[in-house]
Amino acid sequence: APARGITIIKRRRYRWQPRSSPPINFFEPAIAQEAPLKEQQKQTIMSRWFRSEHMEYISLIVNEDAAHDCLADLGKQSAIQFTDLNPDLTPFQRRYVSYVRRCDELERKLRFFGNECDNFGLNLETAGDVEGFLESNASVVGRSGSGLAAGGGKGASGTQLLETLEVELEGYESQLKELNAYSEKLTREYNEKVELQEVLEKARRFFMTDAPRLAVAELSGGRASKPGALLAGAHDDEARADLDMRFSSITGVVSTEEKVRFERMIFRATRGNCYVRFAPIKQPITDPETGSLIEKCVFIVFFKSLSIETKLKKICDAFLAHRYSLPDMDDAPAVDRMLTENAQELVDSRTVLLKNQDTRFRLCQMLAQHTERWTWTVLREKAVYHTLNMFKADVSGMLRGEGWVISDSFEDVRASVNRAHSDMDHNMPSHVDQVAKPWPTPPTHFTTNKFTYGYQEFVNTYGIPRYREANPALFTAATFPFLFGVMYGDIGHGLFLFCAGLYLLWNEEKHEKMKLDEMMGGMHMGRYMITMMGFFAVYAGLVYNDCFSLGLNLFGSRWSFGSDAPEEGDVAEMTGQYGEGESVYPFGLDPMWHVAQNELLFFNSFKMKLSVIFGILQMFSGTMLKGVNAVYFGKRLDFMFEFLPMLAFASSLFVYMVVLIFMKWTINWNSRMLSATCLDPASDGWGSADYQETYNGETGVWAECDGGGDGTCTPWGYVCQGNDDTVDKCPLDFGGSGDGCQPPNLITTLINIALAPGNVDEPMYNGQASMQNLLLAIAGISVPILLLAKPYFLSKEMATHHHSADEDEDEDHGMGEIVIHQAIETIEFVLGMVSNTASYLRLWALSLAHSELATVFWEKAMLSTLNLNWFATFIGYGIFAGTTLGVLLMMDVLECFLHALRLHWVEFQNKFFHADGIRFAPYSFKQILTDASAS
Repeated sequence: APARGITIIKRRRYRWQPRSSPPINFFEPAIAQEAPLKEQQKQTIMSRWFRSEHMEYISLIVNEDAAHDCLADLGKQSAIQFTDLNPDLTPFQRRYVSYVRRCDELERKLRFFGNECDNFGLNLETAGDVEGFLESNASVVGRSGSGLAAGGGKGASGTQLLETLEVELEGYESQLKELNAYSEKLTREYNEKVELQEVLEKARRFFMTDAPRLAVAELSGGRASKPGALLAGAHDDEARADLDMRFSSITGVVSTEEKVRFERMIFRATRGNCYVRFAPIKQPITDPETGSLIEKCVFIVFFKSLSIETKLKKICDAFLAHRYSLPDMDDAPAVDRMLTENAQELVDSRTVLLKNQDTRFRLCQMLAQHTERWTWTVLREKAVYHTLNMFKADVSGMLRGEGWVISDSFEDVRASVNRAHSDMDHNMPSHVDQVAKPWPTPPTHFTTNKFTYGYQEFVNTYGIPRYREANPALFTAATFPFLFGVMYGDIGHGLFLFCAGLYLLWNEEKHEKMKLDEMMGGMHMGRYMITMMGFFAVYAGLVYNDCFSLGLNLFGSRWSFGSDAPEEGDVAEMTGQYGEGESVYPFGLDPMWHVAQNELLFFNSFKMKLSVIFGILQMFSGTMLKGVNAVYFGKRLDFMFEFLPMLAFASSLFVYMVVLIFMKWTINWNSRMLSATCLDPASDGWGSADYQETYNGETGVWAECDGGGDGTCTPWGYVCQGNDDTVDKCPLDFGGSGDGCQPPNLITTLINIALAPGNVDEPMYNGQASMQNLLLAIAGISVPILLLAKPYFLSKEMATHHHSADEDEDEDHGMGEIVIHQAIETIEFVLGMVSNTASYLRLWALSLAHSELATVFWEKAMLSTLNLNWFATFIGYGIFAGTTLGVLLMMDVLECFLHALRLHWVEFQNKFFHADGIRFAPYSFKQILTDASAS
């Protein structure tokens, strides 16, 4: 993929277009031959998907008063892409920037409403279907329940709608902010009372248990003197010695997360001359700013120095610890009175706080019902004014806009503009017409449905097709799931994937109404692709006759071991005659191959050849599409000196390889090898029906053997001498050492086409050496033509024009770029055909890996435990199911998906696909609102 990207960059940079070319009717660009509108509408869905929609570059001149209604109607059609006619103006110099700012402010308020609803766990009620919203007259619901039409009808202009929304949302925002500020204040007061209550209870409990006989001195300004022991575990004699010592204390509340750091800081700051006790608060405290719950604990610090007190206060402030002043703990009535008063205030504060919370909740409930609808309305209005900023005011009171419109929708666009002006009762007519050519590069747009959308996005991820270029997505829709099935072929595993796709299809409408995450949204988009991948995996599994690595005897095997209990080393015989219908398994491979000793050799040969066939056919079809594009766009030089040489090179070497594979499959090698075998006329093999060769006009007729030589003869009558080689015994006389009677090694045959021209050691048909020399000559001639012909004729065309010296210098520089580009194109194609053919062997490799992994999991997890006991079988099944799910149904699916993706992006698309088109980005309310809902 990176190499392809480099090539695309060079292609765009070095491509030179001739100023004029001789008129040739066959190669006239199809773009210039625009079909009438009615004829275009008759195109089938597939033909419209093969090439992008026809585009027209139009100009709109509308009255400024009717511009809003015009764009409000055009946004529903999703058929026009506007061009910015004010590229030199900054966003702040645009005509409608004030309206865009007002919409941004409304969006900010709506986001604020959404966050508040999230804080209460309220889900925003959906505004319904996007299309239904656009068609209906959405309303801005006020406090009284009345509203203003906002759906694009006549009920309100854009300015009136914004003013109504601003007044409405400003009132709700002010009310909600006021309630939030009051709630924060009430929460802070409530927390202080809760913390004070906890401090009083914990401190009283401490003094009642740890210091019952000590006096406490009062401290002013947040410090109280209290009696206490320096050590909680002091002995009674030590306590009596310290009766006259009075310690100061500081009490408060600190976060539990900061407890360790807080205690360590106190110890280091006071050098251990303090005594700290902590007691946790069971109920978490609500943070008034964030609303999150915080675990806190009560602390009490004893000390005996004013300097230590100063340090402790600074440490408490640094750790955001709240300090509280307490009365003398020896004065029990004062402590009880303070507890009672604080408890009553706590109840009152909680009542007011709950009332405030209930009011905010009911307000957020109402906002949750309308926030999404308001958001969609604001986004729609913002899109209108953002698009109006692209218009140019050439004449006072009139706005001019330009853009690309789908040809089929041109009349609808004109009708929408005329309708908006007629509704506004403007006498000045509107104007919608095509802009005179030449036009800018048209954008690319494909009309897709639920099935084709996923495949189109699959291609667009790599690159956008050029305007009217052949669309790879049309072919990808069939070949991608098929190649995936070739790699993942297994009836059982494919059935799981197929059922997963059916589940996504069954819940299609449900998922479309939900807000899905990125992964689930991607699976929903590719639901039809997943279903087809599962279907083709089952189909390929039936061809391979592979179900969880086991062969299924669905139609009865055409091979037999001759006994019901065969042993290792027994040879199976066909139940019917070779070549007859009874000897052929009806569909797929015979299940007997799964128990054969040469199973792996047979399956490798079969799958390797299939991979090469599928790869060459797909690459050849990509090359054909290059020729189709050249004819459609009227590129005579590309067709004659790029497509035709590429076609000749690919056909002479690689398509010929496919022909040889099919020839080897269709030839009766049993008969050919038998014709070059010496047999005793008296043996049982003489007269076998396997001999079907034609000799002297007779087919399958055994000749008479006169018994000369060593007493043996070939079926066609050659008398063997005992030292005969295959050339003497074979009646075909095709040349080489095999003479046509020996099955060839195709890899050796293909290599010798280039390395040993004219030498075919094991030919399959008469004149094979001469044919291969001719094909090699065609391939050899096509390479220099591909490399030199196009630059030569381009230089001739350039030489026919007379320019100034400066222009000639530019043309010389451009000619050098053309030669370099053509050399890169030639090297990429020639070497790419070889490397890409080898790359398609991944079809065989991944299929082999899948089947071998399934075999290992079955044999090691299931077969090894079946004969032990039920518990071992249960465990073995769990291991088998787990490894199958994790490796084969998840990892291997992703692996095969990525490899099939690469085969399409690199091996197939680089034969014709430029991937440098411009995506059509229509002015569409539906797309804007859909993206907003997804985010």
